[in-house]
Amino acid sequence: MKYRVIGEDVIRVDGLSKVTGKAVYPQDIYMDGMLYGKTLRSTKPHAFIRVDTTKAEKIEGVIKILTYKDVPGKNYHGVVFKDHQVFCEKKVRRIGDPIAFVVATTEKIAQIALEAIDVQYEEIEAVFDPIEAMKEESPKVHGESNIIYHYKLRKGDVDKAFGQCEVIVENEYISSMVEHAFLQPEAGVAYTEDDGTIVVCVSTQYPHWDRLEVAEALGVPEEKVKIINPAVGGAFGGREDITLQIHLAIATKLTGRPVKSVYSRNESFIAHSKRHPMVMRYKTGADKNGKLLAMEATIVGDTGAYASWAINVLRKAGVHACGPYEIPNVKVDSYAVYTNNPFCGAMRGFGATQVPIAYEQQIDILAEKLNIDPVEFRMKNILKIGSKTATGQLITESFPLNKCIEEVARRIGLIDEK
Repeated sequence: MKYRVIGEDVIRVDGLSKVTGKAVYPQDIYMDGMLYGKTLRSTKPHAFIRVDTTKAEKIEGVIKILTYKDVPGKNYHGVVFKDHQVFCEKKVRRIGDPIAFVVATTEKIAQIALEAIDVQYEEIEAVFDPIEAMKEESPKVHGESNIIYHYKLRKGDVDKAFGQCEVIVENEYISSMVEHAFLQPEAGVAYTEDDGTIVVCVSTQYPHWDRLEVAEALGVPEEKVKIINPAVGGAFGGREDITLQIHLAIATKLTGRPVKSVYSRNESFIAHSKRHPMVMRYKTGADKNGKLLAMEATIVGDTGAYASWAINVLRKAGVHACGPYEIPNVKVDSYAVYTNNPFCGAMRGFGATQVPIAYEQQIDILAEKLNIDPVEFRMKNILKIGSKTATGQLITESFPLNKCIEEVARRIGLIDEK
């Protein structure tokens, strides 16, 4: 079979415009009569707030200062749970929460006005450790519990199987929070068409969902909102949640003029989501011949102050907790937990990239304790055609993992060149 793409050199459709500098990014857009917006963000991780914009509003060149009182529709958004507020009303839950949005004739004036807004913080106890956050007596970020999701996977009888193991390895592994660090910080321009339609030009990974969330915040039908996606300077999952889209849309709706905002690198870091850090407790056992018999894992993902995709990410972490290994007895519990840390969401791998840190080290330690070569140990236990995963999926085709491991081992010198 001749493929059109696989194995062929394919010209990327947006490649030429990007390497020649002709691609248009949101910060490249200028419109007559355009205003500039800047976001005031929380400097405290957990506090009740009182906001006074009186002094800032009197600065010459300030057109409007938006707070929660100016949201025409619903003052919330979120890809799964609507737990973000467009502008915080009474309480902030992380450093970086949006409190107000200054609209001015220049960026400089907007910055001066930002610094003139008076925010009184009444700090309350915060929680930054996801294990502590799971306790009943911990400070609550939202509602009555910080545990927002619990995924369970059960196969066989792990207690009985551990009793039959020659070797058992127990360890705790911790992965860190990771920033996407895409090249293009968040930027956008919004304007109003003659028929009242609000247009937001913004680099996003989710224009159709942005449209719904902007419409809900504006209190208008979806057909009265357009999201235009210019060139995107990297994303990796970090542009799936709303950042400045709704702020810009409200600003242009209330002023009747185009409004632009461009985040600095510093603001970009505190505005968008991160990769979930995870605490992974693993117990893995094998018989004297190196066959895996049982695995038990508890995985706790810190989603920070907001849920974003936490449910999907921690479900995927639980589903992939065994890795590419066939284990007859499995018990997995994975949790998504609120804290007052920066919020976490989508990032490449979506929960499947953290767990290999744990299960692959477990494999290496087991192999060492049984004095079995780690490549040989893996070959004894990998999934193959005819295997069943811990979730019950039957592998029926295209699973050349043995060839992959052999090639990797050969190229890094773990087995002899053939």
